[in-house]
Amino acid sequence: MNIPISLSILALVTGGIARFAWKIAGSNKAYGPSYMIVETITFGLVAIVIHMAQRQPFDLSPRMTVVAALGGIAAGITVSSVLLAFRLGGQGSIIFPIAGLGVIVSVLLSFIVYREPVTTTKLLGVGFGITSIIFLSR
Repeated sequence: MNIPISLSILALVTGGIARFAWKIAGSNKAYGPSYMIVETITFGLVAIVIHMAQRQPFDLSPRMTVVAALGGIAAGITVSSVLLAFRLGGQGSIIFPIAGLGVIVSVLLSFIVYREPVTTTKLLGVGFGITSIIFLSR
């Protein structure tokens, strides 16, 4: 297995754990902004540790700073929305798949912005993803 696939699998597992922590927080009626602040501080500390371990200078262009900020805004809205959905009694088996459809947005943007090849297999994958959400949310 190649390194990018191995890293993707690691992200799948750790991302799933992070999302499940959102379910725990929402089910326990944790106040979303407080939870997000602690999660963000921890996220930042992990980034600092990785940055220091790699011994690289801090280097981010103004353009990438804007992209990072926009990504942070989107992530904040995502976490806040999911936490509130759980706080209001949403079921993980419904909320996670619907929120997980965000991957389709990423795939479509990759096709459009980076002109990644659109293959039948990729389109079937997206279609199966949408179909799975329909089945899981019923």
